[in-house]
Amino acid sequence: MVKPLTFKGDAKPKKRKRKDVADRDDDETHRPGTDSKALTRTATDGVQDDDSWVTAEVAVDIAGPIILILPSDEPSCLACDINGKVFASRLENMVDGNLTTAEPHEVRQVWVANRVAGVEGFSFKGHHGRYLSCDKFGLLGATREAISHEETFVCIPCPGAPGTFSIQTQRENFLTIADSKSSSSSAVEIRGDAEEITFNTTWRVRMQARFKPRLKANKEERAREKISRQQLEEAVGRRLDEDEVRRLKKARREGTYHEAILDVRVKGKHDKFAC
Repeated sequence: MVKPLTFKGDAKPKKRKRKDVADRDDDETHRPGTDSKALTRTATDGVQDDDSWVTAEVAVDIAGPIILILPSDEPSCLACDINGKVFASRLENMVDGNLTTAEPHEVRQVWVANRVAGVEGFSFKGHHGRYLSCDKFGLLGATREAISHEETFVCIPCPGAPGTFSIQTQRENFLTIADSKSSSSSAVEIRGDAEEITFNTTWRVRMQARFKPRLKANKEERAREKISRQQLEEAVGRRLDEDEVRRLKKARREGTYHEAILDVRVKGKHDKFAC
């Protein structure tokens, strides 16, 4: 589910829980083995709430809220107003002018990317709920409420420029910026009628980290791997030596955690009767 966008400096709202839910959670924390579940649940929630921005490296990364950065001299991105007029908006949130750290500072700069069913392409929905489109003359707008071929775009990775894309329309033309003698981003004209891939058709896509498939999977995997010695001892039911702790942590990373727990429990019983 797409969550409301937040920007730097915004106060984060406090999460409120019902009393009965809080009481049930308190009861569960006193049961053996619940610490491990709570730790994993907390870490997974952190992945879902990650609102940082990262660069889309391949087309399959593109999903959720994004910004489309123009290949212009002054850092700027594609934006639209409430009436669907598409324009170049100046980027302000970035570190030392580095486009790989750029983030939006207003909602007009943000588009929601989704795959279009049945075709190899994406739709880009603006903040006002309408889709980016390109007509047969190469003119861009964001006034359509439904998706057709004019609202479908293909993101083609640019050879020799990792992390950049050429955005192709269904008429096999590319989104581009027109040459301008002025350095003002407001003078940059954005069109969709370029016939070849050039520097002016090279776009960069920034997206929220929680929607990036590989990054999301890696964070969830690391969250599952985290477990303390105390949690392991509670799961086994006795104190563990250093070798057993290392073996169980390795088994948790490799996906054989439950089998390893049973082996350690059986070994403990044999040691007890041997004494």
